[in-house]
Amino acid sequence: MQSITKLEVGMKAPEFTAQITSGKTIHLGDYKGRKVVLYFYPKDDTPGCTVEACGLRDEYQKIHDLNAEILGVSTDDTDSHQKFTTKFHLPFQLVADPDKKITNAYGVLNEKSNMARRVTFIIDEHGKISKIFETVKPAEHPNEVIEALKA
Repeated sequence: MQSITKLEVGMKAPEFTAQITSGKTIHLGDYKGRKVVLYFYPKDDTPGCTVEACGLRDEYQKIHDLNAEILGVSTDDTDSHQKFTTKFHLPFQLVADPDKKITNAYGVLNEKSNMARRVTFIIDEHGKISKIFETVKPAEHPNEVIEALKA
């Protein structure tokens, strides 16, 4: 078992390579020059996760206008992500992390459920963490994200 460094504001965000909803492979570094709202959530198409995803969907244009891209991460696979995205018309990509490499790198794996905890990282244009939301209330979260991006 590798030791996990607790991520803090100001640290470089852990790089990752993964498949997204479309089946395409991305790297976190692909987003350099833009802010990234990297939100972790437990499971596709469950009540709290749906409220959070739909809230971010509804505020997507405001977030995009603040030079930010949204990436949602769960341990679900791309097939699950595609169904979730289609059902709720999500305009942003979901990152598949079935091997839990990203979830572990960010220290957000819930050991009991073996799924991601609901945590959001805002990563600045230079790849550094500028804000961490450890406690996320799905309905209020989109507005918190917008305020953090404006700050």
